[in-house]
Amino acid sequence: MSKARTSTLPVKGHDHVQGSLDAPYVLLEYGDYQCPYCGEAHGAVKEIQECLGDELCFAYRHFPLVEIHSHAEHAAEAAESASAQGRFWEMHDALYENQEALEDDDLANYAAELGLDSQRLIAEVRSGAHAARIQEDVWSGEKNEVNGTPMFFVNGELFDGEPTSEALISALKERAE
Repeated sequence: MSKARTSTLPVKGHDHVQGSLDAPYVLLEYGDYQCPYCGEAHGAVKEIQECLGDELCFAYRHFPLVEIHSHAEHAAEAAESASAQGRFWEMHDALYENQEALEDDDLANYAAELGLDSQRLIAEVRSGAHAARIQEDVWSGEKNEVNGTPMFFVNGELFDGEPTSEALISALKERAE
């Protein structure tokens, strides 16, 4: 019998979190902004958030698959730069909603559309200013045996199934703390 993989729950002040850390349902995603499966899961997460509202804590950790997604690292850098300017979730959504356009010029355009300092964002992306922060998420994922994206943990336990809104909601309710 294989051991169930678990993950630390979202960490206040480190993880990007929507909702209360005390919520009865906790969904943690390791994702890659260029991964088409993560793009599909992004829609499912939005549905889950709408359905569960204040009862859900959603946390996101970067896990760019740089060997197969050439723009994943810069997209994660852009999200972190946006975070430094107080707009992580807006950039997060823009990246997933525009996965086909993740060149540096595209990232600068999204920043401008969000009212961010796009020159600062691109300078930070190109210099790898947030690489250490992203690497912390990758190491966390590797420690928790994440081997692809999207990978979800439901109330700290690996979700091993198709990441549809229905399946994830069912798992959240079954594994509520």
